[in-house]
Amino acid sequence: MFWAAYSTVFLLSTIKFMFAPFSGWALGLTFIETFFICAIGGSISGAFFFFSAGALMRRNQKKKNEERKKALQDGIPYTEKNKFTWMNKNVVKLKRTIGVYGICFWAPFFLSVPIGSIISAKFYGHLKIAYPLILLGMFLNSFIMTSLAYIIG
Repeated sequence: MFWAAYSTVFLLSTIKFMFAPFSGWALGLTFIETFFICAIGGSISGAFFFFSAGALMRRNQKKKNEERKKALQDGIPYTEKNKFTWMNKNVVKLKRTIGVYGICFWAPFFLSVPIGSIISAKFYGHLKIAYPLILLGMFLNSFIMTSLAYIIG
């Protein structure tokens, strides 16, 4: 058993899912080992960040409120950041275009698992189908990328 290789592929798939299958091939793991290790690593990381996204967003909002309050107490003019930015417009356009399926399938894959899971939770955390879609996306993307890694390699 290659515990060092397993843990390397597992830890890589918890953060940057897209490149983990290529490391499994490079470390000499079989297709099935790489597929399951990547899928499980991405699913565990996706679950952690999907279900803790609410707490992370509340913590961020609390920090902003404290900064605002401190600035007002010190007499420093506090200016709110612009919420209607070019990036936010594109994110909303993307959300409307590809919807819940696209965001839950592809955001953890193309961005990173933590950021993609938090974005999915922010937009679609209220839907019961969102987390199962993330899991399905992890297994589907793991199969596709592992196949690609072993075909190319």
